[in-house]
Amino acid sequence: MSDLLGIGYSGLKAYSRALSTIGDNIANAQTPGYARRRLEMMEAVGGGNSIFYRGNTSPGGVDIRGLDRSVDQWLIADSRLTSGDAERAAARLDWLGKVEGALSDETNGIKTGLTRLFTTADQLTADPANRTLRAQFLQSVDDIASGFRTAADQLAGMSDGISGAATSAVGAFNANLEALEQINIGLRKARPGSTNEASLLDERDRLLDKLSSQAGVSASFDNNGAVTLRAAGPGDLLVGGGVVTPIAVTAAPDGRLSYSVGGAPLAIATGSLAGLAEGANHVADQRAALDTMAADFAAQLNAAHQAGADANGNPGQPLFTGASAATLTAAPLTPDQVAAADASSGNGNMLAFGAMRGANDPEARWSGLMATQAQTVAAARAHHAAATTRADAAAAARDGVSQIDLDTEAAELLRYQQAYSAAARTIQVARETMQTLLSSL
Repeated sequence: MSDLLGIGYSGLKAYSRALSTIGDNIANAQTPGYARRRLEMMEAVGGGNSIFYRGNTSPGGVDIRGLDRSVDQWLIADSRLTSGDAERAAARLDWLGKVEGALSDETNGIKTGLTRLFTTADQLTADPANRTLRAQFLQSVDDIASGFRTAADQLAGMSDGISGAATSAVGAFNANLEALEQINIGLRKARPGSTNEASLLDERDRLLDKLSSQAGVSASFDNNGAVTLRAAGPGDLLVGGGVVTPIAVTAAPDGRLSYSVGGAPLAIATGSLAGLAEGANHVADQRAALDTMAADFAAQLNAAHQAGADANGNPGQPLFTGASAATLTAAPLTPDQVAAADASSGNGNMLAFGAMRGANDPEARWSGLMATQAQTVAAARAHHAAATTRADAAAAARDGVSQIDLDTEAAELLRYQQAYSAAARTIQVARETMQTLLSSL
């Protein structure tokens, strides 16, 4: 095709497609997952030429090779890996922060109750017959028990909340697996280099980004761009060969989460699903620690109170009932039943109460639990900050290749508009030449 009309026509067709491609880029500059597209063009084979022989001066116009997406597979893989770590850190930090709030004194008042209990016991050593102080002592006991129940209820609610969040996240993950298989079907039918193929590839990459942020996955691609997806690490097939294998989540009685695929255990080490599992483990650990501490406090304080005698000379009664944080309750005692005395004096047992304060007393142990929780949250916050910074840097590097630069698109738009005008002018010259030749006959 070396005639002027053919050359002009091929230029109009190619440059019109190029202008349309630039228009798509500009329109989708803010569309998540859209990769910049560029029309690949090549010199057309001129008249008398073939794919084996080409003359030096036989222009044949321009042919469209297809659409090229501006992507870097290494940068994409790095972005997905860091995104999964950042989502894991974010999910974990979210629930650890809620645990810290549930255990804080502002929420349950346990630390304040313990301090008031020992302070009131000290005051009773100076005035053991004071009924107001005796009532305050019992009120402190009730505040401590109420605080443990409040903390236990909040932690139990968190376990349910994490389980619900994991169930919802697994449902979204499985829906994305199904959508990815539909994209695979479309890619196997799409014409190479077409706009439809480019759109399908954009959607494929978007789904892979989402799946990678939810859980660790490993992707491989065939010649059509269709993906085979496996779980990172164990390599269990999730999508491939027309088969989609959904994952499932199970919550244990204490709230710990476990994942499975095809009935077999699935270890998820990254992504938001991993963060939810780690959060569930931490909540379960804190619930167990809270129950142990409640039982120990009750036993320790009950034994100390039962060692004394009340205002009527009767042996002291237990201050608490219940064997766990959720069931801890203050015993229904009257002010006269506060065992302030011992066998030798009217305030001897309250003096013994005060002597309990030390390295292993209830106040110190509770403060130690709070300090450990604060350190865990601080470490999680530092990890989250580092993971987020790393993910942002990887995303920026990826966007540097795939993102739309409107200035560049404007320059390309002007260039192809001029090329289109030149192709139109070529057709006009051919037309005028033909008219001149015909009119001279």
